[in-house]
Amino acid sequence: MVAASPLLFQRRAPSTKKEERLHSVGERALPLAIHRNPRARRLILRIVPGGRSLRVTAPPQVSQREIDAFLARNAGWLAERLDRHDGCTLSNGGELSFRGKTYRIAHSGKLRGLPQLNDDEAAEPTLVVHGPEAALRKRIGDFLRREAEAMMVPLARRHARTLGRPIKAVRFRDTRSRWGSCTADGTLSFSWRIMMAPDFVIDYLVAHEVAHLAEMNHGPRFWAQCRDLCPRVDEAKAWLKEHGGRLQAVDFSGG
Repeated sequence: MVAASPLLFQRRAPSTKKEERLHSVGERALPLAIHRNPRARRLILRIVPGGRSLRVTAPPQVSQREIDAFLARNAGWLAERLDRHDGCTLSNGGELSFRGKTYRIAHSGKLRGLPQLNDDEAAEPTLVVHGPEAALRKRIGDFLRREAEAMMVPLARRHARTLGRPIKAVRFRDTRSRWGSCTADGTLSFSWRIMMAPDFVIDYLVAHEVAHLAEMNHGPRFWAQCRDLCPRVDEAKAWLKEHGGRLQAVDFSGG
């Protein structure tokens, strides 16, 4: 008897076709990618994290006219969502949300030194940033990354001890497609942008990924583990759904 190749039993992913164009939303002109997927049963509109482009998933048989009508019906929703992404460029005199609290950004003019938080109750909360003003956004991003490591690594290890599961490593990146991840070998990864969210949202994100150390899925047992670690799961998920896009839109690049 001839053994069959395992490749014969692999399910082929459905092929998709992609169309690209610009789509106007008010005074904005955003790249729009239309993905025709054989598995799609309805039209789905998404704003790409960061608010810089749009994506429509459509069944193959849907016409261009139907897609245009679908976009027109959702124009109000789209404009309202995109408005949340405006004003997200950091600058001297602007604002930064840190652990859910708003800080006024103040460029000191000094050439050296790490950013400093001033939480004096008698004055407006301020984040003082040193160095060249052209590097202000990058320095704030570096500040958030350091703060993420200082807060979230101990939090992750504490939650892992509760589950009795080991962590191999904890990494931080500036990711736009997801807030965190967990690999089978126990490596946790987080977007340091989450430091702009309130503490209970940060705790939820850490608990979510740590729970994957025990359950590499999103089944009932996973969510039970997650809620044991973080009772405010539903509240945190709702907060991220409402405000996460704005956090992803903040520009930390260049000057």
